Amino acid sequence: MNLIRRLHSPPQITTRSLKSIASVAESLDASTPSTLAPLINGIHVFHCPDAVGIVAKLSECIASREGNILGADIFVPENKSVFYSRSEFNFNPSKWPRAQMDDDFLKIAKTFNAMRSVVRVPCLDEKYKIAVLASRQDHCLVDLLHGWQDGRLTIDVTCVISNHDRGSNTHVIRFLERHGIPYHYLRTTKGNKRETEILDLVQDTDFLVLARYMQILSGDFLKGYGKDVINIHHGLLPSFKGGHPSKQAFDAGVKLIGATSHFVTDQLDAGPIIEQMVERVSHRDTLQSFVLKSEGLEKQCLAKAIKSYCELRVLPYEENKTVVF
Repeated sequence: MNLIRRLHSPPQITTRSLKSIASVAESLDASTPSTLAPLINGIHVFHCPDAVGIVAKLSECIASREGNILGADIFVPENKSVFYSRSEFNFNPSKWPRAQMDDDFLKIAKTFNAMRSVVRVPCLDEKYKIAVLASRQDHCLVDLLHGWQDGRLTIDVTCVISNHDRGSNTHVIRFLERHGIPYHYLRTTKGNKRETEILDLVQDTDFLVLARYMQILSGDFLKGYGKDVINIHHGLLPSFKGGHPSKQAFDAGVKLIGATSHFVTDQLDAGPIIEQMVERVSHRDTLQSFVLKSEGLEKQCLAKAIKSYCELRVLPYEENKTVVF
């Protein structure tokens, strides 16, 4: 009964001046321990020869700096002595400075002779800088630019390069001018793919995206660039390589069409696959509806591949495969 009476009694209200409240707030701020400071997220990926204790060392590294693992993916292929992992964790940057984090993971990488050890803190590190190469068709380019604009893709687009001369009043050119992104028109011929000029334009990027760029990049170009190049192919590789894959699929009477995003190598449409998407078709579809469905898949597939790459979800596996966490 005493409890019931207490709940129904009128609340006691203490009136305090705004100056007094501000003084208390300042006092609380000054006394707030660093453990209550906002936590931020980090990502670490690891690829090394398999050995006992890798997971323990990685966990210990994060925990010793008062970080907390939010999720971890591990892959050890059957009958292969190789280890892959991707960890997401949060931490207090005042207790684990960014430079110290690099040093801590570097020590583990040396301990296990890692082939790859990459750490990324999205809210502290610079966004990946990319250049986009595109030909006449706009759908993948436009979707990528809108993904950048609304924050779905955490990238910085440094420039767009094309072998197609878009008019000044086109949607793409107006968008690029509005956002201060340079557009470089480089007319190509069979004898001159303008690769030297392209290399000069993309040297300061982290990776390239081919958004339906209908020119084949040479092995010399790929070697000169030395970083990853991501392509979207409007077909479900390894079937229907090369040109006009939608017509190839239509003529073959397939019941599933697809799009494939892959790394570019000196072998045509044969690089390691990052992402694939499919959609069902039937005898009622025309070549035009094949193409329309394919374009929708291409946009989604390319965006997903870029997002996975930027989130450190993609790791090389064997000669021509990927691990995608």
